[in-house]
Amino acid sequence: MKILTAQQIRECDAYTIQHEPILSIDLMERASSVFVNWFLRKKMSTSLPIYIFCGKGNNGGDGLAIARLLQQEFYSVEVFICEIGRTSSPDFSTNLKRLPSFQGIKVNKIKENNTFPKLEKKGILIDAIFGSGLNRSVEGYWGQLLEHLNQQNQTIIAVDIPSGVFANQPTNGISIHADFTFSFEVPKLAFLFPENENRVGEWSVGSIRLHPDFLEKIKTPYFFLQKNNVKSILKKRKKYAHKGNFGHALLIVGSYGKVGAAILATRAALKTGAGLVTTHAPKLAYPLLQTTVPEAMVSIDENEFYFSKINDWEKYDAIGIGCGIGTETVTETALGIFLEKINQPIVLDADALNLISKNKKWLEWIPPNSILTPHPKEFERLFGKTKNSFNRNEVQRYFSKKHNIYIILKGAHTCISTPDGNCFFNSTGNPGMATAGSGDVLTGILTSLLSQGYNSLETSKLGVYLHGLAGDVALNENVTQESLIASDLIENIGRAGGTLRSS
Repeated sequence: MKILTAQQIRECDAYTIQHEPILSIDLMERASSVFVNWFLRKKMSTSLPIYIFCGKGNNGGDGLAIARLLQQEFYSVEVFICEIGRTSSPDFSTNLKRLPSFQGIKVNKIKENNTFPKLEKKGILIDAIFGSGLNRSVEGYWGQLLEHLNQQNQTIIAVDIPSGVFANQPTNGISIHADFTFSFEVPKLAFLFPENENRVGEWSVGSIRLHPDFLEKIKTPYFFLQKNNVKSILKKRKKYAHKGNFGHALLIVGSYGKVGAAILATRAALKTGAGLVTTHAPKLAYPLLQTTVPEAMVSIDENEFYFSKINDWEKYDAIGIGCGIGTETVTETALGIFLEKINQPIVLDADALNLISKNKKWLEWIPPNSILTPHPKEFERLFGKTKNSFNRNEVQRYFSKKHNIYIILKGAHTCISTPDGNCFFNSTGNPGMATAGSGDVLTGILTSLLSQGYNSLETSKLGVYLHGLAGDVALNENVTQESLIASDLIENIGRAGGTLRSS
């Protein structure tokens, strides 16, 4: 799914109106019906009063149509029209005229410097004041109104985007803090960044059938990964295949006190389908690896406690390095030698990234199409501090292009940046995955996929989606977000793969 700017959505609306063809008022009705159908699926009690706050633009027009449609579903609806500006949009005016024929909808008008309305009974507040076309911060009386509404102890639902939130840039001013946001056709970029979590709440997207020709042709660097995008990547195994057809993965992982990272990455690589997995680890890890992961082969480092040297890496189809290797001087030296000589795409995680951040020139040595998997703090150490998530995303895209690498920035909506400047935000996963070892599992998954012949883009998209999906299917009556651990992810990679393959 593409992520479009507010301007691109307006262009798509106009194209749809012209080429479907459909009247703009009918497109508004379609959008409002989609919102109401989503609302009804929430099974909100009809005993709850609904307060709908509308601006005088098209977002407000949506709000008026929603008021009419909800009244038809036997909800008690009260409308508050915010008299912002001198003129109303034509479709707003049309929907306002349609209200009086439906008895039971009380319409109030709020003018600047009026006393703010008090909502005495707890219910549902629908925000349709400012839409995605907002281009300046909400201040003064109307900003105070938004703050007032936030304090009314209502369940707040935003239509398309919470009032005061910018779709394509940081929001520094006052905004509605919605519990739910229902957006039309595509998500807004702002929904995907942590600064807006309390503004956007739980968000959903519904199609209003904007013209498919426009959606297909419009260019954007931003995409939201969904099942259909990822399922098409999956390869089917042939009946007469053998383990040699599914790659030989090498993991350079583990050190004194961090052998668990090696075990997690190794198990994840095997569970994801690599034909063969060899784990290179310090001597102390040998008995643990041989007993806990008997399916893997073990390559022993000459150092008792730390990674110090690796030979013959050319014979492996993919290499992942970094999980739990530590940052000792001997390991730093070994990593530098390895990076200077390696010429195939590799997966770099954890301590490998921390060591590169101490030796920035090594960024130039990373082979093209390699995959880096930093969490936000590792990203900051590698590429510097940023002002906000929008700025960090620009920096992420810049360094992916500069070094011809894939950067997987881990988070609630893990973001994959590519050498051609695109970004893919993940849709799977949950807060329970913020747990020790989760990143080690991802490295194992990615290295496994790379060894099986998936290219770096396919590996990144499929790996990130599968990792998050494993976290989602792991949750049940016995495993909560609080109790989820990295091993649960590994145990559910198979279930996640089955879910992904299913129709």
